[in-house]
Amino acid sequence: MGIRLRQQVNQALLVLALSIGAVFMMIPFLYMISTSLKGQVYVFEFPPRFIPAQPTLDNFVSAWNANNFGRYFLNSMQVALITTGLQLFFSSTVAYAFARFEFPGKNALYYILLATLMIPGMMLIIPQFMLAASFRLLNTLTGLVLVYTAAGIAFNTFLLRGFFEQLPRELEEAVLIDGGTHLTIFFRVLIPLSTPALATVAIFTFLGAWDEYIWALTTINEPAKRTLPIAIANLQGAHASDWGLIFAGSLIAVVPVLLVFISLQKYFIKGLTSGAIKG
Repeated sequence: MGIRLRQQVNQALLVLALSIGAVFMMIPFLYMISTSLKGQVYVFEFPPRFIPAQPTLDNFVSAWNANNFGRYFLNSMQVALITTGLQLFFSSTVAYAFARFEFPGKNALYYILLATLMIPGMMLIIPQFMLAASFRLLNTLTGLVLVYTAAGIAFNTFLLRGFFEQLPRELEEAVLIDGGTHLTIFFRVLIPLSTPALATVAIFTFLGAWDEYIWALTTINEPAKRTLPIAIANLQGAHASDWGLIFAGSLIAVVPVLLVFISLQKYFIKGLTSGAIKG
């Protein structure tokens, strides 16, 4: 009885600690929501109020209509969705090759691929810029998509390879005996069974492409082709003291990420832990 009581106390303390941590993590986000619903007059009131006395949606309307914000939102959505689709295809095919085929230099190539994860992204800005310039990809959304896709292949391949290696080979052997091909195995067996890992890759990729700022700022000069992080930065530069407007724009940018994560969250933990077990 004493052991059971001690376990219950430990579990209760753990839940309490996690709840306190969650509250502290939510406070800045709640304050951002509160500020976005306030007029500029009430932003710096003291003592501050988390529940605005006169809530308004004017900041959201102004943010959406300011500096082509809506256009930037659509650009980011296009880039993020295309990048996610390409990442899912290329990462899964490369991971399948490393997980199931034997070829000369397989391990060496795989470790070289993993070694690229240790290179800081900022070190690649200049060579990426020169390469994009040589292919005339500067100032284009295509250039953003290709760089974002290439940047995530190493990590996503590592994640998916570990997941593929856990799937039983007997299913693939049965397909081959029935006259199927490796394409049949890949699209009709592995992909349906790998939904958790693919969902994890989709979340990471969408979030990375949606929030990326440095490369977009470096290569995009034409206003009509800018992405959402640049729009928020310009919003802050043009309205440095209008925090309600800035927070409203930031909340608009957060909504698609939350929707993607909520829709795929049931697969996220399983896919992340499964991909880390083997590799």
